[in-house]
Amino acid sequence: MENPQPRWCSCRVPDDAGDDPGRTPSGGGISRRQVLGGLTAASALTLAGWPGTAAAETTAQAAAQAATPARHGKSVTITVMGTSDIHSHAVNWDYYKDAEYADRDGNVVGLARVSSLVNEIRAARGRDRTLLFDAGDTIQGTPLGFYYATVEPITETGETHPIAGQMNAIGYDAVALGNHEFNYGIPFLDAWIRQLDAPVLAANAVRAGTRRPAYRPYMIKRMHVRGYPPIRVGLLGLTNPGIAIWDKANVSGRLDFLDLVETARRWVPVIRAQGADVVIVSAHSGDSGTSSYGDALPVENASALVAEQVPGIDAILFGHAHLEIPERFVTNKATGRTVVMSEPKCWGERLSVFDLTLRHERGRWKVTGKSATAVNTNTVQEDPALVTLVKKQHDAVVAYVNKEVATSTEEMSAAESCWKDTAILDYVHLVQTAKVRDALAGSEHASLPVVSIAAPFSRAATFPAGKVTIRDIAGLYIYDNTLMASVLTGAQIKDYLEYSAQYFKQVAADAPVAPASWTNADSRPDYNYDQFSGVTYDVDIAKPEGSRITGLSYDGTAVTPDQRFVVAVNNYRQSGGGGFPHITTAEVVYNAQVAIREAIVEYASAAGTIDPAAFHTENWRLTRDGTPVF
Repeated sequence: MENPQPRWCSCRVPDDAGDDPGRTPSGGGISRRQVLGGLTAASALTLAGWPGTAAAETTAQAAAQAATPARHGKSVTITVMGTSDIHSHAVNWDYYKDAEYADRDGNVVGLARVSSLVNEIRAARGRDRTLLFDAGDTIQGTPLGFYYATVEPITETGETHPIAGQMNAIGYDAVALGNHEFNYGIPFLDAWIRQLDAPVLAANAVRAGTRRPAYRPYMIKRMHVRGYPPIRVGLLGLTNPGIAIWDKANVSGRLDFLDLVETARRWVPVIRAQGADVVIVSAHSGDSGTSSYGDALPVENASALVAEQVPGIDAILFGHAHLEIPERFVTNKATGRTVVMSEPKCWGERLSVFDLTLRHERGRWKVTGKSATAVNTNTVQEDPALVTLVKKQHDAVVAYVNKEVATSTEEMSAAESCWKDTAILDYVHLVQTAKVRDALAGSEHASLPVVSIAAPFSRAATFPAGKVTIRDIAGLYIYDNTLMASVLTGAQIKDYLEYSAQYFKQVAADAPVAPASWTNADSRPDYNYDQFSGVTYDVDIAKPEGSRITGLSYDGTAVTPDQRFVVAVNNYRQSGGGGFPHITTAEVVYNAQVAIREAIVEYASAAGTIDPAAFHTENWRLTRDGTPVF
């Protein structure tokens, strides 16, 4: 399997494994094979029973037989479109390759593609019959998002954020907040919200210690379909409780994030009481019912639980997991009615399209039919108006990421970083260790040894021999993390390493050497395989979990359980991301809010040369029953 393309986002990166065969959408819709096969938008919608097509007529006839006779009212179909996890993809461009985005499945990315598809659907259905929503994670994820948050931040320049500009031009009706909206701090998020024409929703984000929403919880949109009474569509926005962990530094003491089910139970009746004929939820939360952080917070991926447990919901647009789920039906336990759900993958690769049929009876609209599908944005070309809108900003980012910062004496690759100690990952360790050691000079912790934690974020990362650019460094360190340092004991480091070593499957000592097949045990992603520098140790993958770390030593001497170390670590891990032991409760001795990627750029620029001979030390290795694998 090819490695996923790197992105500045800690959510799941889509690749072939992103389409879970156990998550086959129920109740119809078009298959993944049909979507990826390059259908035109029109043919995809025909397969889905789009109104006006032969398939739709058959579906409508079946629905009519079960519906109230026509003499008691008249029916109309409205279309709700939805995106999620755009992650600052404005145009179809890969800033790391300095070329148009391309993958082996023929996917394309960007809001410029989404715009063309939305325009096509609005033209086919009528603007008065359509709505467009987003389910969050819009402003972070590529160098474009990073640039306008940190290099030329909109909070200082007053410039319109490229994603805000595009969303306004497309004409979104509402946007829900995702967890990555909080990455750059609340003041930045507030500035971005002010730039949007559409209301921004997050009912379960509340002022700390209260139940008072910090953002607008819902909106009701009045649709005026020609020839019919007004249709009132309510939209409830829900965000992810994991924000409390992942962006603790930005939200602690300011915001709390409540359970999605409890929040929906509170607000759906309110929306209904205010006359909504249709209630839709836009939730930045997957549908698996699981959490990456255990039970420390409300359920992370709770969208299906909301559908199942909260009466009064007709449809749910959801995101966060970066999966493509064109259509899923969930039966509400209280009412027996079905809720239609759809997740449109990510980066603008898909557009979810819901069709809701309503019949007007006794002065009120009633939903009598519902379906959903996901349409591939590779069926259209980029909207030239949307490309032009952000061209100047896009060009500025391209110029920025192609700036030379240093010269490498040799090529360095991360291709084997998941099973070997590599020079390119040691460069991250080098910078983190130097930054923390310099900051602690003269402090009470200056005498403690400094070690570093880093993970292989992208197997595709390389530093070429010769010119190294910001783009190369960004490809190595793809997340917007900041540097912290905490104090751990030798025993705690051993526990931490044992937890990290769960990344490997247990492998017999005499099994063929096939390291790529040994990784990602229990679906643990590469970014959750933490490696230490500064201490020496072996990872024995022939042994069961919990007894794999051997020979842990520092400066040639075995580490003692009570020995103390300063550990350089990123804020995501320190705040609980990945569920690693001890680190969240450890004493913090450094937190200057220094962006690690920028620290690497600064260090490389100051040094001028990147020479692995000066810093690369193979301090850990894989073994099987004590015998090195390599």
